[in-house]
Amino acid sequence: MKTADQILVKQINKSIVLNFIRKKGQISRADIAKKTGLNRSTVSALVDELISDGLIVEKGIGTSKGGRKPVILAINKEAGNIIGVDLGVNYILVVLVNLLGEIIRERRVNISAQNSVEKNIEMLLGLIQEVLKNAPVALKGLLGIGIGVPGIVNYEKGLVLMAPNLRWVNVGLKDIVEERFKVPVFIDNEANAGAIGEKWFGLGKKATNFVYVSAGIGVGTGIIINNELYRGSSGLAGEMGHMTIDMNGKACSCENLGCWEEYASEKALFRYLKEQSGSCGGNSKIDLKKIDEMTVFDVVDTAKAGDPLAVSAFRWVGKHLGVGVANIVNTFNPDLVVIGNTISMAKDIIIEEITKEVQQRSFISRYSKVTIAPSQLNMHACAMGAVSLVMSKVFATPEV
Repeated sequence: MKTADQILVKQINKSIVLNFIRKKGQISRADIAKKTGLNRSTVSALVDELISDGLIVEKGIGTSKGGRKPVILAINKEAGNIIGVDLGVNYILVVLVNLLGEIIRERRVNISAQNSVEKNIEMLLGLIQEVLKNAPVALKGLLGIGIGVPGIVNYEKGLVLMAPNLRWVNVGLKDIVEERFKVPVFIDNEANAGAIGEKWFGLGKKATNFVYVSAGIGVGTGIIINNELYRGSSGLAGEMGHMTIDMNGKACSCENLGCWEEYASEKALFRYLKEQSGSCGGNSKIDLKKIDEMTVFDVVDTAKAGDPLAVSAFRWVGKHLGVGVANIVNTFNPDLVVIGNTISMAKDIIIEEITKEVQQRSFISRYSKVTIAPSQLNMHACAMGAVSLVMSKVFATPEV
């Protein structure tokens, strides 16, 4: 009879093998044993169980390094589907992925923060249902739903404590979504989700310490330290959009003055456009009367076309992003800072400005190399991070 300790050790070893296959893509039993230090018979038994579970498959015969040719193993991408949701302030993005994180289907709709909480939640539920309709058949069906929310979240309870730009307070989103779809649901702050997404699928794969900066309507950060998301003592770490960069500056919705996001976000971008619209001598195609009708995507396209006002606006925002990033570099000494969300779409302009400010303001950058780069996941960082919230449970190593 197996003891509880023996069962736990087996579960841990099984998780180690499964995660090793996930990270390597394709690998043989012999190479797993060699790299993990587990003996070959243990690896063989665990692999047989994982194949029986439907989580991995044999992909064919590899090249021999001497002796019998090895059988190559890989994750069974059809084992299960996962839904990831980026709940933005003015949009909802839903992706359906397989167990490799490959996007099978996605859908995006615009919403209004002026809608009632109930209306936007119904739109969210309806969009998930739409994406799931006629979804490819998976062995284990829908494994779970992850949701990134622009606000302060109690991730353990799945409770949205406050999402000021959506006007949400104490919304039990986890319970609502689980009740509708009958699968596990995981909720986190959108910048935390973006950081996790970068760690699993983006530039953060190879970085031990990095910070993801979500620059959209507001500014938030997700902080990875020693390959783990840093949450702080109450789970609320990362609200760096509300650090003060001008003590007598502009009033913020958080009731502070001079918050970083008042100078480095979409709202800062549009405020600049309105204030400077008459300063280009008629060379800009941006019409002051139509600025309120423009989206950040419109401004990006206008900047890429060389419009002087749009370019100047992104340079101004990029400069102020750089001030905050310099503080981040001085505080955390990261390997990498990833800039994501909508402002990152003007990457050729803002990265140059951010880098200049960091070089001027961060003394640490003189002694320690830090890479500053736009997200390669583009507008999918949060949604893919939400997917990772589910994947981390599927591939989790049991706690000792």
